[in-house]
Amino acid sequence: MSLSHALMTSLLEKSSSGYDLARRFDKSIGFFWRATHQQIYRELARMEKDGWIASEAAPDGGRTRKKMYHVLDAGRIELERWAREPAPLVDMRDELMVRLRADAVIGPLGMQAEIERRMALHATKLAAYRAIEARDFPTGTPLTREARIQHLILKTGIMYEHGWYNWCKEAIAVLREADQAEPQR
Repeated sequence: MSLSHALMTSLLEKSSSGYDLARRFDKSIGFFWRATHQQIYRELARMEKDGWIASEAAPDGGRTRKKMYHVLDAGRIELERWAREPAPLVDMRDELMVRLRADAVIGPLGMQAEIERRMALHATKLAAYRAIEARDFPTGTPLTREARIQHLILKTGIMYEHGWYNWCKEAIAVLREADQAEPQR
């Protein structure tokens, strides 16, 4: 995925200044796609140069240098083209798996503490996602098509964090059992 497509999606939801876009990005798409504010501003400039978006002075009477960005027809066409392309399957690349492999080969390396740390991080993120779900998608409330799709995206994050949390619990149990069963080398 390119940052430009994520930004155009957000701008189609609501025209924004770069600052407001970056803040909104952090609170929504940022859960699934990371970008610094500096990257966002650079990408906005490139997208404007490419004719995908346009900016105008913010309606504050010129008191600030703030620009308001919106998507142009060329940007919408590009976003539609990109959205129809097959999305690549993301390969898992996690150093922890290699470290666990080393633990299996070398012997106990104290991996339990790292997995417990990760489990706590996944639990925190899972709690945040569930709080968003309770706030934005209350049970029994009819949802628009857009809201149902946004909920579906959030559910992906919930399942992801829940899966990692459960994996961490299992990994800790396996490490404890293996460490007690095997003599130290």
